[in-house]
Amino acid sequence: MNNLDAVVVDVDDICQTFLPTWKKHLIFSGIKQRNKSSYLSVSEVITFHQSECRNFKTYYIHFVCCYLSNEFPELVSYTRMLTFMQKLLVLLCSYLTHR
Repeated sequence: MNNLDAVVVDVDDICQTFLPTWKKHLIFSGIKQRNKSSYLSVSEVITFHQSECRNFKTYYIHFVCCYLSNEFPELVSYTRMLTFMQKLLVLLCSYLTHR
């Protein structure tokens, strides 16, 4: 489990510097948008996306939800995870490019 801890810490470090800078450069439409907080942190969502499995759905449902539920007690459903991943696509691409 040490490898998982190292990845989460690495991703979290990137998030601490990237997210504030990214938010400064976003163009706002003036329309109020909900900023509903999730149960998972940004670093956890990005970490789960880095699986070496060919199928993320199988990895998330049969590995993460079954074996990592103790480490991440606030796991969300697979469809909710996909929504989070879509919102974090820019961060994910940046992280993977730099690593």
